[in-house]
Amino acid sequence: MSPSRAPLVAGAAVAVAAAVTLTVVVWPDGSGPQNGASASAGTSASPSPTRSYPLSTTPRTIPAVREHTAARGPGWKPSKDSAVVAADPELVDEAKLLAGELKIGYRGEKSPRSGDVELALAASGKGDPESYTLKTEGDRVRISGPGEAGVFYGTRTLKQSLNTDGTVPEGVVDDTPDRPQRGLNLDIARKHYTADWIEDRLREMADLKLNQLGLHFSDDQAFRIESDSHPEVVSEEHLTKAEVRRILKLAQSLHITVVGEIDSPGHLGAVLRAHPDLQLRNTQGVARQGAIDISKDGSAKIVDDLLNEYAELFPGDWFHVGADEYQALTVSSPQASYPQLAAAAREKYGADATVQDLAEGWLNDRAAVIRKAEKIPKAWNDGFFSGGTVTADKGIEVEYWTGKEIGARPPQDYLAEGRKVVNLNDEYLYYVLGEPNDFTYPTGKRIYEQWTPFVLRGTEPVSERYSKQILGGRFAVWGDFPNAQTQAQVAAGIRMPLNAVSQKLWDPREPKLTWAQFEQLADETR
Repeated sequence: MSPSRAPLVAGAAVAVAAAVTLTVVVWPDGSGPQNGASASAGTSASPSPTRSYPLSTTPRTIPAVREHTAARGPGWKPSKDSAVVAADPELVDEAKLLAGELKIGYRGEKSPRSGDVELALAASGKGDPESYTLKTEGDRVRISGPGEAGVFYGTRTLKQSLNTDGTVPEGVVDDTPDRPQRGLNLDIARKHYTADWIEDRLREMADLKLNQLGLHFSDDQAFRIESDSHPEVVSEEHLTKAEVRRILKLAQSLHITVVGEIDSPGHLGAVLRAHPDLQLRNTQGVARQGAIDISKDGSAKIVDDLLNEYAELFPGDWFHVGADEYQALTVSSPQASYPQLAAAAREKYGADATVQDLAEGWLNDRAAVIRKAEKIPKAWNDGFFSGGTVTADKGIEVEYWTGKEIGARPPQDYLAEGRKVVNLNDEYLYYVLGEPNDFTYPTGKRIYEQWTPFVLRGTEPVSERYSKQILGGRFAVWGDFPNAQTQAQVAAGIRMPLNAVSQKLWDPREPKLTWAQFEQLADETR
């Protein structure tokens, strides 16, 4: 026997009883004595050696698991007899998906056997529905959680652990996200992306436990989803509703919510090309790009038609109504340049009302349409103004992206008003094609090393006392110069930033890995 396979004597003391010598041995690599050799010479009743294992190590995943209780054992990996079983009918889809990914069987709603993975809803059903427990013991894995999403995330941990180390370590993982909203925002208005490409991003997001995809599909350049209520506004290159439903079906199976966005009263150029009578013009008759005249009844009607149509198409809990960069408010005197807006403001909100109030009222009215559709409205932070007659409704989630635009205020102002905020900080999280206006393509390294959900504007964090109001964040891709990168280049460019965002929104602790180690891990988890 070679020296590397020699047994280790567990104790120096040898107990002698009834003339039988007993030596306890541990085989460090799991192999017993070869060719039938006895573990201990000179014994007549030696037991078989018992394999001993070091304490398990934490599964290596992105995002990192929050807690792992180590144990001794071989861990789990699929064998030819392994299968996935579902303890609850609600988990059949998750079980079938995992079985397909691992290339093992699916045995339905059966009791687990040795070698199996069991998916189960926790008996109490209490706790964060995105939390889960993954227990590896006795050549079985059991993934349980209060909700289907958490169990699904447990399967992502299992899948990544197999990719990185070939096994799921023995022990118990208890895991839960730090922030409830974690995702990607995609501008499909200025750059057309195919349905297949979007579906590929959804699969990548799901493995990173990201749960929200924002689709900005209407802007000055194009309107990119088929419309039944206003087909005249749709651009030649667009997604059909059949394609969108296919995207939505996949997203739902991966526990990702797709949030549609129709930006108004600015960024409506594609709609206005079909309805030039609604274009905002100043006293000289000069049109403002993308801006709709919110003093006209027809303006609210067409936007509300579209909001109602797409609120029905997108089944998620949110819809985005935009509200940013309304050009009527960028001039030195909105009241003088757009007297029709000033008159409408006074008529609707009183003698002291201004164009700002009319714009804020527009936001509230569009949010009311979304609430009537039983969804939560979202809007960009520079659509929320202060000091006016009209105040934005507190139920609209603030999507904070900038402190540079007209009307934009420091994030503390929104938080101090008690508003809920989602982080889309343009300093770290804006991937703007062509890099205009001093934007540079953000790197995963910078996000990983510097950004946290508290860094809402620039590089300075807000106070942690606002933590409960910061709902999460999304990494955003904007198509200002759509031909600057191909779809494949965009996918490659955003891969590591998405990995970094995933880590920072799931686990609030300082990452243990260096960037180089994290980057290597990202390659191993795929």
